[in-house]
Amino acid sequence: MSSLFSVFEMPVDRELDACGLNCPLPILRAKKTLSEMASGQTLRITATDSGSASDFQSFAKQTGNTLLTQGENASGVFGFVLRRK
Repeated sequence: MSSLFSVFEMPVDRELDACGLNCPLPILRAKKTLSEMASGQTLRITATDSGSASDFQSFAKQTGNTLLTQGENASGVFGFVLRRK
């Protein structure tokens, strides 16, 4: 999972701010947003829940969506970019 851009700079089709939300809300909001998107489109999720890193890896495997990249910035915000299946 690498990219020329950081997870926070990568061009995406939609963005979802899940900061301040605890599990399972970031996943549920991402699932809802992805359901409104076309196949192949990309979604960046930002979250502050420390468990979100493993949650989004599992979510991608279970749903068939692709986790393109993930990372954490200096402020402790996690970022994820998913491609809709």
